[in-house]
Amino acid sequence: MLSHERVWQAIDALAQRNSLSASGLAKRAGLDPTTFNKSKRFASDGRARWPSTESLSKIMAATGSTLEEFIVLVRGSDAVRASGDIPLIGLAQAGAGGFFDDAGFPAGQGWDVVDFPGTPIPGAYALEISGDSMLPLYRHGDIIIVSPGAAVRRGDRVVVKTRDGEVTAKILQRQTTRLIELRSTNPEHPNRTLDLAHVEWMARILWVSQ
Repeated sequence: MLSHERVWQAIDALAQRNSLSASGLAKRAGLDPTTFNKSKRFASDGRARWPSTESLSKIMAATGSTLEEFIVLVRGSDAVRASGDIPLIGLAQAGAGGFFDDAGFPAGQGWDVVDFPGTPIPGAYALEISGDSMLPLYRHGDIIIVSPGAAVRRGDRVVVKTRDGEVTAKILQRQTTRLIELRSTNPEHPNRTLDLAHVEWMARILWVSQ
């Protein structure tokens, strides 16, 4: 259920996930620092004040969060009750053969499981981030939820596996009938342009546990 209390709790949770106060989150998003103060959440006559869709859009952009991730935070304990186990392997391990079919769906043996705080998604699986190449969006040990069946659009965060066995998480910058251009989340790592003939599969990142 979408309620005033849960929306504000989700904003607080998003700030906490990014090691920020509510004021710090507002400043990072280019908003007035008092935008999310507790005193702003109710009018003087007690009426509930809701955050604007523009402010929500700005804090998601500022923290690199998706709408799906924010909805999970809004759902709170309801999401936990709707949770289900999905397959999990390490990002480095995902480069080995035998774990995926040709479309990028989980297959074979050797998968662990993780509890997904949301409605189970057919074919979805989890990858554990290793190293720092995906900073600042993803840190070592973060768990990302990937859906090979989800539509991918420009600006989406994706996991790409090449035919050489390389698996990487980046942002889809552009896709043509021949190439995909990927933007790195870490400025110390270069952007990539890959020939589609060398891409085994690409899957959209739906959610991250940090």
